[in-house]
Amino acid sequence: MNDKGSDAVKCVDSRTIRYYSEMLHKTKNADSSSVNSLGLMDKLMVFSIRHRATTKDILSFNGKDLLIFAIKEGMVGKNSVAKNIVGDIVIDGKFAKGQLIADGQKTPFYFHFYKEEGIWKIDLTSLLPIGEVAFRNMQQSSGMSENQYLFKLLEMTTGKKPGSDIWAKIK
Repeated sequence: MNDKGSDAVKCVDSRTIRYYSEMLHKTKNADSSSVNSLGLMDKLMVFSIRHRATTKDILSFNGKDLLIFAIKEGMVGKNSVAKNIVGDIVIDGKFAKGQLIADGQKTPFYFHFYKEEGIWKIDLTSLLPIGEVAFRNMQQSSGMSENQYLFKLLEMTTGKKPGSDIWAKIK
């Protein structure tokens, strides 16, 4: 919540780091056809990285570095979770889930936590389905195509229009 990516990354689990590693691989290597076939959240992630980070940065990142960058750049969506809390928690061995309470209302979504090396860590990928639903609803209500919507979103959040290079592999 405070844009301190280096501190925050200590609180996320290995699934989250693996996801960011996968998105980094796609950012570097996916051509336009591959990017276009990604799910909405993954496509937004690839576009956001290509739009916000320099080629030099992208080539130097690993999954953890990318997550730190994403947090510092506001790509993790802190505004959407600022009014959310974790409700009832159920623990099963090294796995726990806590119900998402949004604006005081219980939702059908859960935060997932895993105990790794004796420490409970959050799995940010457990929140991707929520983002997928929310972004899909906003995109559909906008009347724009998926790509038009994503490009408009990038322009609104960064102040600069995405170029055609957003479709290109990183060299």
